[in-house]
Amino acid sequence: MKKLLISFSLLIAAVWLAGCQKDLERTNINPNEPTVVQPDYLLSNGIKANVDTYWGSDATMETSLLYIQYWAKIQYPDPDRYIPASTNIQTVWNNFYAQGIADFTKLAELGDTLHNPNYKAVGIIMRSWIFQVLTDLYGDIPYTQAGNIDKYLTPVYDSQRVVYRGLLAELKNAVSIISPSDNPILGDSLLAGNMNGWKKFANGLRSRIALRLADRDPAAAKAVFAELAAEGNFFLAAGDREVKLNYLTSPNQNPVGRNRETRNDYRISKTVVDKLKALNDPRLSIYAALPADTNAYIGVTNGLSADSASRLGFSKTSDIGAAFTATQAPAYVFTYAEQLFILAEAAQRNLTSGNAADLYAQAIRASFKQYGITGTQVDDYLAQPAVAYDASNYKKSIGEQKWLALFSEGLEAFAEWRRLDYPQLKPAYTGALQGKMPLRLSYPSSEQALNGANYKAAVARQGADLLTTKVWFDMY
Repeated sequence: MKKLLISFSLLIAAVWLAGCQKDLERTNINPNEPTVVQPDYLLSNGIKANVDTYWGSDATMETSLLYIQYWAKIQYPDPDRYIPASTNIQTVWNNFYAQGIADFTKLAELGDTLHNPNYKAVGIIMRSWIFQVLTDLYGDIPYTQAGNIDKYLTPVYDSQRVVYRGLLAELKNAVSIISPSDNPILGDSLLAGNMNGWKKFANGLRSRIALRLADRDPAAAKAVFAELAAEGNFFLAAGDREVKLNYLTSPNQNPVGRNRETRNDYRISKTVVDKLKALNDPRLSIYAALPADTNAYIGVTNGLSADSASRLGFSKTSDIGAAFTATQAPAYVFTYAEQLFILAEAAQRNLTSGNAADLYAQAIRASFKQYGITGTQVDDYLAQPAVAYDASNYKKSIGEQKWLALFSEGLEAFAEWRRLDYPQLKPAYTGALQGKMPLRLSYPSSEQALNGANYKAAVARQGADLLTTKVWFDMY
């Protein structure tokens, strides 16, 4: 009987405590604080955070922009010698998965909850773009189980082929549910709520991914362009707003501009300066700044030793142009010029209809116009034999001109250089990879520690976890 009374007393106490807890929870609710995430805030924050990562120090300034030889380093040259800091690799992975995949998966879910298919479509498109960037950089990545950490704490790595094919299906679905005439969205700092613009961006990504497949699986690539044609080839056109984030003043400034507030150890690469000079390319004065002590554009050789680089001097070498380093310089994600280069190559490879040479020339004109260059300067440039389209070596023609045009999209340029193998770059002067160049980023150390079994399976399938290991699309 005594035990029964004690048990009953404990039961009463438990019920009383539970009631108190509920009362406390009710008392502690702030009536002015939303309990459901607002999609416009999630979208605007997600765009800013992930474009910052895309154009930030870790993914570009300390890695891909150096590998593709757009930029070089005049101080602290280890990254330019292919010795990346582990924090750079870790930060790219963490930011894109934690701030990108998670946020845009939530936005897509909110689109369903709020019965607004446009928010859902935008969430899918932005998530697909991030996955594409991640697989381009690392190769095999968590994809099918990513974005659902409650269910998959240690997600499997999917092959790059599976990732690309999955993204194509997701993007096609996103395009099909967009409703331009109703269900407006807010918080869109990328395309200002223009849902036709989002359709064109999604289709641009589909065409970009199709070319990633083209060497490995030309039939699959052709099928993508056939689908796009059946849907009306709804791509970016002349006069459309390009997919870019227009930065503001601090604290919403361009990450390159923010970097310049405290340091100035980057310079334009001698490789790109020499190419621009050789072609009498008027973009030289936009891509590079004149040094303080000379009236000539001077690029820096990639991968110099620390003492050699420091002796060059800040005032005797060319910094990157203000179009990219200014506080409010825009960050491009997808441009009309890139779309035209994609269509030119697709036409040349008989993946779609069109005149490859004409599309190639249009792409160059679009790149020049992106920086306000029009008229006879462009005509004279296109008339040069070194610029004329060569159908017998289209990878050289398109590869070199696309490399010049993608100066504002370093990560995409890194992927396209690996795919097209042009321009034929020389490894960094004192590079640490035995005369080779980086072809990917290695996986972050956290994956080895926290997701070891799946990490090992990916490495066994893809190859050694080294900067020099080719990803799947890089066939040649």
